[in-house]
Amino acid sequence: MDLELLERVALVTGGSKGIGKAIALALAREGADIAICARQEEPLEAAAGDIRNQTGRKVLPIVADVSRTDEVERLVQATVAAFGRLDILINNAGKPGGLATGPLPTVRDELMLEDLNVKFLGYLRCARAAAPHMQSQGWGRIINVGGLSARQPGAYSTGARNIAIVHMSKTLAEELGPFGITVNVVHPGSTRTEYLDQMLAARAQERGTTVEEIEREMAQGNPIRRIVDAQDVAWVVAFLASPKAGAITGEVISAGGGAGRAVLP
Repeated sequence: MDLELLERVALVTGGSKGIGKAIALALAREGADIAICARQEEPLEAAAGDIRNQTGRKVLPIVADVSRTDEVERLVQATVAAFGRLDILINNAGKPGGLATGPLPTVRDELMLEDLNVKFLGYLRCARAAAPHMQSQGWGRIINVGGLSARQPGAYSTGARNIAIVHMSKTLAEELGPFGITVNVVHPGSTRTEYLDQMLAARAQERGTTVEEIEREMAQGNPIRRIVDAQDVAWVVAFLASPKAGAITGEVISAGGGAGRAVLP
């Protein structure tokens, strides 16, 4: 299927590795030019080079911290200056697993606030900076990467930030829809990334077993009986970023392999 993304311009935050890099790669494979941002220059440059080599598209790495309003504004301005437009914003930056994980007596206010500042407010800052460019051209896509922790109890900050992202996205969808801009949320679950690979290795060492055994156990937590790959999530995002998904806005789509047993009407 042609997703009609040739020469569209996308900005992916948290794009140096994991789900963010996979999304940037998927969009570039569909013909989009890409700006990616992260806080560390070396992995960001490496990711940009890798995506360029695999796709032949233009990839602009920009070091930026989405917890700072001035840096977000600079990030969006640099993207538009380089490519002349901005069509797609993928909000993805945030610490995997969250910062304030509990139990309750150990939850620190400053970690909770930092997590919300980076992921929830960071997403809002990026949308605020990007929206005027999309409004002026009468078309745009904003996809916010959340997480299935929004639907189940667990780490305090990761669940709170992901629930907040859902509400923000629905509000943005209402406000920006008349300008041809759609806003949606994708909730990954346990997803194969560099972070998960490290976690699996540590758990295997702790239990004195193999990584393969830990993977098999984890895969029992969803109906497809395998760990979802970052590329699986990326293709869902790529479709939502395309003109073909114009009828979908203000929605939350799970890309966790069916994990979770709630019936959501």
